[in-house]
Parts: sequence; C-alpha cells; structure tokens
Amino acid sequence: ETDPPQASRLLGHLLSYLRAALPQMRSTSTTLGQEIEFAEAYLNILRMRMGPRLDFSIDVPEALRTHPFPPVLLISVVDNAVTHGLEPMAAGGHITIAARCDGERLLVTVTDTGSGLSAGARAGRGVGLTNIRERLAALFGARGRFTLEDAAPRGAQATIEVPVGAALRDEAPLSA
Repeated sequence: ETDPPQASRLLGHLLSYLRAALPQMRSTSTTLGQEIEFAEAYLNILRMRMGPRLDFSIDVPEALRTHPFPPVLLISVVDNAVTHGLEPMAAGGHITIAARCDGERLLVTVTDTGSGLSAGARAGRGVGLTNIRERLAALFGARGRFTLEDAAPRGAQATIEVPVGAALRDEAPLSA
C-alpha cells in the first residue's frame, strides 16, 4: 500500500515463483535448470522482504541445466540457508548456488555467509536435512549424497551430489 512499484515487483516475483513451483509439486522428475529457476524466484521474493540483508548469485553452467534433478530438493537447501544462516544475522548475507561436474558426479552447492553450523546444537541433523539425505539414498543409493559443512570465513556450505546422467527412480508425487 505504501510502495506500489515495490508491491508490483513483489507480485511479479511471486508469480514467477508459483509458475516454477506448481508443476514441481506433482512431478517425479525435473531438471537442474527448472530447480534453479524455482530457487531464483524464491530468493527474489525473500530479497523483497529482507531488503539489502539478502544478496544471492547463481553460477550454474547452461550445459548442466538440462541434467535430471530431484524436484524440490534444491529449494529445501536454499530455504535452510536463509532460515538458519542469514535470517539470524542482523547484517544478513549472501547465498551462492553453484553447480559443476566432477567426473561422473554432478555437485550442486549452496553456500551462505551466515551464522555457520556452530550456532546450532543440532546443526546439520534436522528433520528437513534428514529427509534430503533419505530421498537421495532412495533415488540413487550410495551414489547420491548430501553434505553440510562450515564455509570459510563464515557460513555454511551444503552440497547435493547426484550421478551424472542417472535416471531418477520413480517416487510418489509430492503432495501440495
């Protein structure tokens, strides 16, 4: 009400988020590119809310964006970085989403400059992160991994590792 241009931008970001998110809710597979679009729209909405306390960058080569990727996995990690890393800090911070191939593995990292792992007694062992590990194990067996570690000089880095070119095993669609 007090800033119509800002409200209009927020509505545009929200629509982008919903366009990216809704098809994923019932999908059993997607691509890394679609998940990146989903995460970017989400971060744009949060940036409208957090203002200069949230900055982000995405470093994912175009060639990797067509790679099959489990739906809604990346957004869970991004949300965790915002909620547990940046929001507790008065100054906020930066989130970087990056992807690269390492031989037969696709590594997708989410790094934040937030409070780091030592700030939480159960750092890295919450329900959401356990679910991520279990989904990766169900989809890829030992070839799918999730790690969470401190980042230097501060913050945390989460890495999702999936085999390159592996088809996703059938999963029940996610319910809304």
